[in-house]
Amino acid sequence: MKKINYIYKGLTGAFMALTLTGCIQETFPQGSTVTEEQVQQSASATEGMVMGMPSKSIEVWRTESHCYFGYPAQMIIRDMMTGDYYHTGELGYSHFKAWAENRAMGGKYMNTQFHWNFYYSYIMSVNSIISAVDPEHATDEQKGYLGCALAQRAMLYLDIARMYEFLPNEIFTDNKNEDGNVVLGLTVPYVDEALTPEEARQNKRLPHDEIVAKIKSDIEKAKEYIVYSPVKTDYTLPDLGCVYGLEARLLMWDAAFQAEINHDDAKSQELYAAAAEAAGKAIANSRADIITKDEGLSTVQGFNTLTDFMWGAQQTEESDCVQTGIINFISWVSNQTTFGYTGASTSLFVVVDKNLYDQIGDNDWRKAWFVAPSTSTAATPNVFIEGLSKPMAYASLKFRPAKGDAEKSNIGACSAVPYMRVEEMYFIKAEAEARTGGNAIATLTEIMKTRDASYTTSLTGDDLINEIILQKRIELWGEGQTYFDIKRLNLSVTRGYKGTTCTDPLACFNTNGRPAWMNYVMVGSESDNNEGVIGFNNPDPSDRYNPWSE
Repeated sequence: MKKINYIYKGLTGAFMALTLTGCIQETFPQGSTVTEEQVQQSASATEGMVMGMPSKSIEVWRTESHCYFGYPAQMIIRDMMTGDYYHTGELGYSHFKAWAENRAMGGKYMNTQFHWNFYYSYIMSVNSIISAVDPEHATDEQKGYLGCALAQRAMLYLDIARMYEFLPNEIFTDNKNEDGNVVLGLTVPYVDEALTPEEARQNKRLPHDEIVAKIKSDIEKAKEYIVYSPVKTDYTLPDLGCVYGLEARLLMWDAAFQAEINHDDAKSQELYAAAAEAAGKAIANSRADIITKDEGLSTVQGFNTLTDFMWGAQQTEESDCVQTGIINFISWVSNQTTFGYTGASTSLFVVVDKNLYDQIGDNDWRKAWFVAPSTSTAATPNVFIEGLSKPMAYASLKFRPAKGDAEKSNIGACSAVPYMRVEEMYFIKAEAEARTGGNAIATLTEIMKTRDASYTTSLTGDDLINEIILQKRIELWGEGQTYFDIKRLNLSVTRGYKGTTCTDPLACFNTNGRPAWMNYVMVGSESDNNEGVIGFNNPDPSDRYNPWSE
């Protein structure tokens, strides 16, 4: 009778190398050791395993640096890599500076280990659920939980495949690494529940098409099983709408790759059409509605309410990230707290790029997500939490502390974190339609009318696509998604210009096309027990750009 120990003390050296912790002391759920037979025979045992997934996503990895708090930190890091999201003010407080400044991005640094360790330990936790549920003998309830696990694994691999995939850039024009090997289109090693220790020791980075097929397989199985899920009202777990949302993201990524790298426009068009269909199904099956103006600007429930999202995390008073007081999402994204880093107590602010702010329509209520400068003509005034000093111009007001409590971290930090929103699906659908001759203007107008009742557009072609991407960047600001569009579409990052809100002189880079730093570097110790990646890491982009100077 095979035992599964969820403290992972008995993992093979190969698997330990993949997660970089030696003997992993992460619990999922904590302290439980069960047999596969018990899981297969007990829906409650399966439920306990699945309900542990959301807490895994927000756990604190290390406390010596206050930027290691699971998936929400990954979102912030990705935003810091763009040109839309800055830390300004007392920059000495920013533990995320390295990613903005393109420093310490190589394989020997702790920051690099954080990405690898978080994602692969999470994947291993999800794999343990998938391996323990045999759909041929499972109850419908267990099949539903299996669908949740498959969707979660698809999300995790979709993230890291896009993050580590090497794509062309202006720094490494020959697509080669320091070993002289071409790494174009390589993503990550794939670890599933069937991988043997021998295979793990020779586990190469999968090329684009192969990992797309792996993720698509999980998505198709998730569609089949997740309809049986008994936890449809728990927004910390995915549902069918989220699965279609993952499919839409996957297809958009694949479509861009086929066009740019494989020069297969016919295949790209086919994939874009499928993405529009998947996004439409995500909208139709979404548990969440489009966020309204009152909801979006509320000082009490503004972007901290889980039911406003298709899928997210819920930080609670019991969460270790909340108990730390400051190593959590709200501490780093809300400019109106007294307990957080980006708040009244430190004078470190998270701000929007001035150029992006200036492109928000004056009648668009989303402009009130950011503190208006004195020259603003925005129709919607800012709404502040009373009793606190007013943040600097362009500072974010999008993410509010839970219950509007700016003083007590055990209350204010208990916010939700958005992993997927229905609004994203409208922009995916609109872009895909714009690229395939569909009615993109109707889709774009439908979502934009909820932001600006006077919105109209008659743009066509690339101009329409650029407008859709712009509005998506505004909508999803601070949610860790813009990075993926910049990398996918080979867009430039422009931080240095007269009047910029990028005040860190070491981070004000301007690129020609996608930045080299968006091709994540694998942690160097991965090769210690996995010979398959030796010589095939991405080249280190650290310090390869010169900051702009006025």
